Amino acid sequence: MRHGVGRFVTGFLVLPVGLYLFYVVWPFLQAAGYSLTDWGGYSDRQQFVGLENYLRLFTDELIRKAFWHNVFFLVTVPLCTIALALFLAFLLNVGGREDKAGIRGVFGSGLYKVIFFFPQVLSLVVIAVMWQQIYRADGQGLVNGVLMKIGLVAEDDPITFMYDPEPFLGVPAVLWWLLLIAVWSGAGFYMVLFSAAMQSIPKDIYEAAILDGAGRFHTFFRITLPLLRDTVSVAWVYLGFIALDMFALVFIMTPSQGGPNHASEIFASVIHFNAFQKGQFGYACAIAVALAIFTILLAAFQLRITRRERIEF
Repeated sequence: MRHGVGRFVTGFLVLPVGLYLFYVVWPFLQAAGYSLTDWGGYSDRQQFVGLENYLRLFTDELIRKAFWHNVFFLVTVPLCTIALALFLAFLLNVGGREDKAGIRGVFGSGLYKVIFFFPQVLSLVVIAVMWQQIYRADGQGLVNGVLMKIGLVAEDDPITFMYDPEPFLGVPAVLWWLLLIAVWSGAGFYMVLFSAAMQSIPKDIYEAAILDGAGRFHTFFRITLPLLRDTVSVAWVYLGFIALDMFALVFIMTPSQGGPNHASEIFASVIHFNAFQKGQFGYACAIAVALAIFTILLAAFQLRITRRERIEF
């Protein structure tokens, strides 16, 4: 084994690495190649145009609009999801009463973990269809139905959610409704992730802090949050990937897959629009390659600025 370790390891890696190269790396290289052409996607005619598609990105008004929408999700989705998940995880692990056994979570924390995690077992498409029915603006949706019953909304003037053209705080209202769904569907998973990380923190630290007079607020920000920094950093990167996608929610829930009037366009929906509706696969590939490069650079930057010495207990 000692002398044949290279052949032994190689034998196990050949198949998975080969599959990864064939199904992941090679399609990406193909997309990069198509991005340098004017390929329409439905014929074998391709003309090399060089960087023309990439230069077009800087003058495309739809790309500019999609960029700022993605920035909105890139800031709000990780921030809101992590904040809610940390709050829930803290309550379920160390937010309850103190007794002789030490610090406990709130009563029934095990059941709450299952309930909060439940959206994670559903497909994102199923979640989008479900919320589509909740947001229905014809008076049959759950939200409008409840508001009508209590008299806050007139039956002839329901809330139009996905069709609302009015901005809220300078952002199209439809993006806020999509943000609510993204946070609802993802908070449970990261709550479980943070709960597992919190359970690795010795309870003696919390007990010592409380004996010194620290309250729950100071305990969270002075002990829990610093010790979870690495976990929060990784979660932020993953949520950043989700924020730069959001395609399933936009495609299923919004009118014309990015409406109304392109108010919910994101990079992924613009790629779909240019490829399958305008027949400009070369340009769509250029957008996809630019998005992939931006995502990789963003993840590297995030991990770099949050890197620090590991804390040992």
